[in-house]
Amino acid sequence: MTRKFTGDQILVATHNAGKLQEMTELFAPFGVTVKGAAEMNLGEPEETENTFIGNARIKARAAVAATGLPALADDSGIEVEALDNAPGVYTADWSETPNGRDFVMAMTKTHRLLEEANAPHPRRARFCATLVLVWPDGHEEIFEGRVNGTLVWPIRGDVGHGYDPMFQPDGHEQTFGEMSADAKNAISHRADAFAKLISACFD
Repeated sequence: MTRKFTGDQILVATHNAGKLQEMTELFAPFGVTVKGAAEMNLGEPEETENTFIGNARIKARAAVAATGLPALADDSGIEVEALDNAPGVYTADWSETPNGRDFVMAMTKTHRLLEEANAPHPRRARFCATLVLVWPDGHEEIFEGRVNGTLVWPIRGDVGHGYDPMFQPDGHEQTFGEMSADAKNAISHRADAFAKLISACFD
C-alpha cells in the first residue's frame, strides 16, 4: 500500500543547487518546505551499490538517520545499449578528473568506445532516474523514470548538464543540450519519476 506524505517538511538529499531548486518548485503546491543536504550540514555518503535504487536508498537512509526528517534521494545516469548499459550507475564516475567533473571527456570516451565496438546506428540509449522516499520509521517508496533516445556525434547544445548534448530523445529533433529547461523537464527521466512520486504520495 502506497503511503501518502502528510508532513510539512522534506529533506532532499542532494548538494546540487539546481536539483534542489527544481524539487523546491515541485513541492511548493503541496505546502511542503524543502530542506537541502548542505543546509543541514550533511556529508555525502559513499555510494557502494551497483543499482540506481541501491545508491538512492543509501543517500535517503543516511539523511533520515542524520536528521530525523523524511528524506528523498535520487540516483540517475545514462545506459548505452551497445556498451552493455554502461556507464549506468557509474555515469558521474566516467566524468571524474582531479579538477572536478568533465562530461565532455566522458561523452568523448563513450563515443570512442562505440566506435571501437563498431556499434551500429542508431546508437540507442536511455536516461534513468530513481527516486527513493524514506520516512523516519523506515518505510520507503521507490519510483523509477526513464526516457529513451539515440546518441549523436558531434555533441550539440550547451544547455543542461551531463550527457545532455549527446542525447536526442525519441520523437524530438533537438538534443537535451539544445532544449530549454522547460521543454526538457516536461519529458525527462526525472520528470517521469517525479510524476509517479507526486501521483502516489501527494495527489
